[in-house]
Amino acid sequence: MRSRREDYSESTRSALVNSAVELFTKRGYAGTSLDEVAKRARVTKGALYHHFSGKQALFEAAFAQVESGVFGRLEEIMRGPEPPWERALRGLREFISSCLDPAYQRIAIHEAPVVMGWERWREAEDRASFGLIRSSLEDLIEAGEVDSVPVEITARLLFGALSSAATEIASSPDPKKVGSQVEAVIVQLLTRVRRTGEPG
Repeated sequence: MRSRREDYSESTRSALVNSAVELFTKRGYAGTSLDEVAKRARVTKGALYHHFSGKQALFEAAFAQVESGVFGRLEEIMRGPEPPWERALRGLREFISSCLDPAYQRIAIHEAPVVMGWERWREAEDRASFGLIRSSLEDLIEAGEVDSVPVEITARLLFGALSSAATEIASSPDPKKVGSQVEAVIVQLLTRVRRTGEPG
């Protein structure tokens, strides 16, 4: 059984992270103060410091929340009942849809590489997305949908392409248009390497 104190502590932390996500999305890291985050969460600044050592730690928690939401949706698709080809296309569309989300754009794509440093951000992205791309590719090869290729390097190339696509979408004055173009190009490329005459 959890104690009432533990429940309160968890709800306080959750309120702070939700508040941080909202404010970092609207104003960016530089434009957001800890006082504003605490006020929006309706907690004291002391409560904020009880949970987070400072602004960067709070940002990283906001980043983790945004990332885990995207990862959870993609993981659900990749573990779904559809054939591997359909799962791959659905996963691609879900990823592009996530790139249109203002919180993901601002926090995960624009701000995180600067606030966390490029290497730490890349490691976090790697943990969140790369494994899904690799397992999806393995499923496609195993199902005979695409020819056997070196999985690790091919997954790395796809991961790099999707990371670049995310930046293009998030930086565009017309993200929806660029998202549609990205989807069309990647689907066309995948279709070209798909084995013909196979089920799926």
